[in-house]
Amino acid sequence: MLAKRIIPCLDIKNGRTVKGVNFVDLRDAGDPVELAEIYSAEGADELVFLDISATEERRKTLVNMVRSVAEKINIPFTVGGGISSVEDVDVLLNNGADKVSINSSAVKNPQLINDLAQKFGSQCVVVAIDAKQIDGQWIVHLVGGKVPTELNLFDWAVEVAERGAGEILFTSMDNDGTKNGFANEALAKLSELVNIPIIASGGAGNIQHFVDSFKEGKADAALAASVFHFKEIEIKALKQELRDNGIEVRL
Repeated sequence: MLAKRIIPCLDIKNGRTVKGVNFVDLRDAGDPVELAEIYSAEGADELVFLDISATEERRKTLVNMVRSVAEKINIPFTVGGGISSVEDVDVLLNNGADKVSINSSAVKNPQLINDLAQKFGSQCVVVAIDAKQIDGQWIVHLVGGKVPTELNLFDWAVEVAERGAGEILFTSMDNDGTKNGFANEALAKLSELVNIPIIASGGAGNIQHFVDSFKEGKADAALAASVFHFKEIEIKALKQELRDNGIEVRL
């Protein structure tokens, strides 16, 4: 059985780590390079770095910061925000990223998924999907959750897997920052529909929520931000508890 992964997420805005609730009301959570180094040392399996305003501000990801983080950590490192071409990915991989996360650009140009998978390999391509429930349907949103589309979460997930994505990072906008738990029903359905790893995101508030994301949500990895940034959950304690619940993790 493959070990389940615990992934801290650094949402970056104006060079600082920030965290909000339901994608709004952002507050400062510290220096991203310092946090990355701490998480790497504490036993995080991977790190995700999202330049959350890059797409909205129509600019590229902060390459210098990516390089600074990569120099401090020894775990896989995924970078997202403002990526819209093969050239963008080339630059990030050459500056220390191991994988890239694409979201809005993949919806606007689905062929980008194919192109990146072909050039860099599927293992490098994470497609992030932000979705919220509208009239009982999970609807995909773009530009940091600000722009609704007509895409259904599950249809889009199947398409990105078929196009060569290596992983899906699913964030429930309804659960994000609420600390009420992950969207396990949607996660479990995603896991049934596609045969690539699903990363759960949005809603972590306590250790039991992580247990549930793996047992009920069938997630392959769980991503969280504020519970780690504000020291509400220690990664070592979390992993030990997961192990005690019969969930395979790397200690």
